[in-house]
Amino acid sequence: MGTVTRRMTVAQAVVEFLSKQYTVDSINGVEYRERLIPGTFGIFGHGNVAGVGQALKQYQAADPRIMPYYQGRNEQAQVHQAVGYARHTRRRQTFAISTSIGPGSSNLLTGAALATTNRLPVLLLPSDTFATRAADPVLQQLELPYAYDITVNDAFRPLSRFFDRVSRPEQLFSAFHHGLRVLTDPAETGAVTISLPQDVQAEAFDVPEEFLADREWRIRRPEAEDDDIRRAAEAIRAAKRPLIIAGGGVLYAYANEELAKFAELTGIPVGNTQAGVGVLPWDHKFSLGAVGSTGTTAANAIAAEADLIIGIGTRYEDFTTASRTAFQNPDVKFVNINVAPIDAYKHGTTLPIVADARKALVKLNQALGGYRVGTDLEEKVAAEKKRWNAIVDEAFETRYTPLPAQNEIIGATNKAMEDQDVVICAAGSLPGDLHKMWRVRDSFGYHVEYAYSCMGYEIPGGLGVKRAALAEAAAGGPDRDVVVMVGDGSYLMMHTELVTAVAERIKLIVVLIQNHGYASIGSLSESLGSQRFGTQYRVLDKEQHSFDAGENLPIDLATNAESLGARVIRIEPGEHVIEALGAAIKEAKAAPETGPIVIHVESDPLLDAPSSESWWDVPVSQVSELESTRQAYKTYTDHKNRQRKLLG
Repeated sequence: MGTVTRRMTVAQAVVEFLSKQYTVDSINGVEYRERLIPGTFGIFGHGNVAGVGQALKQYQAADPRIMPYYQGRNEQAQVHQAVGYARHTRRRQTFAISTSIGPGSSNLLTGAALATTNRLPVLLLPSDTFATRAADPVLQQLELPYAYDITVNDAFRPLSRFFDRVSRPEQLFSAFHHGLRVLTDPAETGAVTISLPQDVQAEAFDVPEEFLADREWRIRRPEAEDDDIRRAAEAIRAAKRPLIIAGGGVLYAYANEELAKFAELTGIPVGNTQAGVGVLPWDHKFSLGAVGSTGTTAANAIAAEADLIIGIGTRYEDFTTASRTAFQNPDVKFVNINVAPIDAYKHGTTLPIVADARKALVKLNQALGGYRVGTDLEEKVAAEKKRWNAIVDEAFETRYTPLPAQNEIIGATNKAMEDQDVVICAAGSLPGDLHKMWRVRDSFGYHVEYAYSCMGYEIPGGLGVKRAALAEAAAGGPDRDVVVMVGDGSYLMMHTELVTAVAERIKLIVVLIQNHGYASIGSLSESLGSQRFGTQYRVLDKEQHSFDAGENLPIDLATNAESLGARVIRIEPGEHVIEALGAAIKEAKAAPETGPIVIHVESDPLLDAPSSESWWDVPVSQVSELESTRQAYKTYTDHKNRQRKLLG
């Protein structure tokens, strides 16, 4: 008996194949089975309109549940939506994105880099030029005289965890099998890009039914090797001042409870990265909060003296290590637990544990029975936490008029939200201020994209999180509001997905902070001796050709948001800004699910957040005619002298 096949186009086979893929996961004996690709985004043009577009329409007509289609307004933003969704579903689900050739495809590149940098899955299906070259060159085709087989889509190769091009229909099987293998692998995941030439998408061939059958992809959660656990336990027992640095891998492994148990049994304090916010409630006895350049003074004080760093699920970004100045103990060593070998071996450690974070912690808890740090470390942790909490309380409660500090806005937003709600951010000064000051209780309550820190991520990323939160609530989970905090600079980069939220009547709450420029880079520029050059939104001074000293631009972003269909609440400057902001957030939370709500508030960009008593390495000009730059270089060299190779 021969293989049973169906005659269909490549695009139709892709859509039906993706509708049959499921992730399977087991957490503490509970089995989860979910659709890997619950929907597809697409903006149609030549390249995909007659391929994937036709296939999506055909299946929509047959049964909309087979592969729901989502519109979106910008290809990059569609990737951000998929990434936000993947983050909230703990990498068990993501979306596919189909684009036309040329700019439609290249618009995905920033999103691809963001997904791969963040270790978050997204499936990209950019269209490509004719495989047959029957019409050559076609509109929007890149031509290189030295390599005629290269297209725009080859730019995805260094940005993707997996790349393939389906130049013949028969290649579809291996391309998608290997692509989804990478997509669902915790150690390898990121952007998976499968390039689909426009003529191949529409080409018909005989598809085996086996390819179109349900397929399950079990999330791989490797056990820690016993010998590695033994050696790590010995190092921990020998340490006097150990510190845990918990990253996003703790959340993706659902290791929160095991981490809390580990800290409570041993007394070892926990600092967290941006991706690791939420691993413990902010007021947990052993939670020091954020560590590094945007960290708390509590975490950084303990890190400076630590003789053993236990990194769990972190890739040790330079913000986490304060550009390798955070750990000043000359004898500091590293135990790194990570499912990805590249991260487990960071800093030349001789104690890598390549394993699932939760499974490794279970074994460590067993191996360390009876061990506990000295009371002096516990006392210092308590004292440093008390000092930092008082600093944040003061920052939240100090009132400036007529324009508030960003600290006040963060405090009011934090207070108005409920524990299960989610805050979203990505770029500017907000991520650093949120990292050190945001008080989170729910492990799903904080999502700041800081691996790529992409301006414009906030609204589409928040919309992706909201989609996942709505699905979570429909399945019996908590009812979460999603609150995006975004500055005017990032808002102007990519606010188009407000239109998507309007079209689908999705209530996304956006706190839009107007400070007339780039507050974060302005502050950094000033600290580096460049006097906030080019970071303010001002009318051009033609004589000096400068944007630094003119009048503020007459931009009304509240009206802009209204023109896109969003409901807008304006907070007027004055003595009661913070009270009005808190009331506006509560009003937005109480509103029905009928569309996005934008809360517009102005702030003073010159009022900084409390210092982390830390550093970030951004090179300063070694010679300059500006006195401000010369002074900044002196400060830079002082910090540079504290930088370490951290091998151990």
